[in-house]
Amino acid sequence: MARLGVNIDHVATVRQARQTYEPDPVWAAVEAQLGGADGITVHLREDRRHINYRDVKLLKDVVSVKLNLEMSIAPEIVDIALKIRPSQCTLVPERREEITTEGGLDVVKFRKQVAAVVTKLKKKGIEVSAFVEPIPDQIKAAADAGCHAVELWTGGYAHSWATTDVQSELKRLASAIEAGHTAGLVVHAGHGLTYENIGPVAALPGFEEFNIGHTIVSRAIFVGMREAVRQMKELILRHSAGGRIG
Repeated sequence: MARLGVNIDHVATVRQARQTYEPDPVWAAVEAQLGGADGITVHLREDRRHINYRDVKLLKDVVSVKLNLEMSIAPEIVDIALKIRPSQCTLVPERREEITTEGGLDVVKFRKQVAAVVTKLKKKGIEVSAFVEPIPDQIKAAADAGCHAVELWTGGYAHSWATTDVQSELKRLASAIEAGHTAGLVVHAGHGLTYENIGPVAALPGFEEFNIGHTIVSRAIFVGMREAVRQMKELILRHSAGGRIG
């Protein structure tokens, strides 16, 4: 019973290209919900390159499905999350020079810092996920830090799409799902998933949520956000190991 979380960061990217007020990511979130999104995801970066505080504050009021805030473990961002109190926070790595998040958070290396942030967020009733690569040690570290869930970085699979490495990447994800469940975690997936490559990943048993952004926003330019979301949900439903979307 897989859910679809729609990442609307790139709507804000278009807005910020002109430093203006449109397109409004809050409006995009409403349209995504009307198209069937089960969650809305945004990444409040330290440099505010796309999503800003105003967006997150309004989204908290407007979004009626799960609001998932992707965030670094920087104290300033943690304080904002504690004030806004989204449904879920997903802890991610962040580098100023990257175009988008590449790779997972090194929870093993930053175990103490992550655990401290998780404790603060959980005290506010916020569910916490860690965005990690499909590596058993990272998954176990996320569980040890107190996370409710992990979101597996599917970039390795996406980059290998249509190559001979794709099957090995799918096996790697399947093993990581098992490791997550063994650790008592809910397992999500995200990064680089598109209308073309979602099928094999959706067919893997055990994923409860897919967070997808760029490809949906790209298609929305031509067919509108509602229709773009509807089409992605239909694909996940068609291929999902669970057989239906919740």
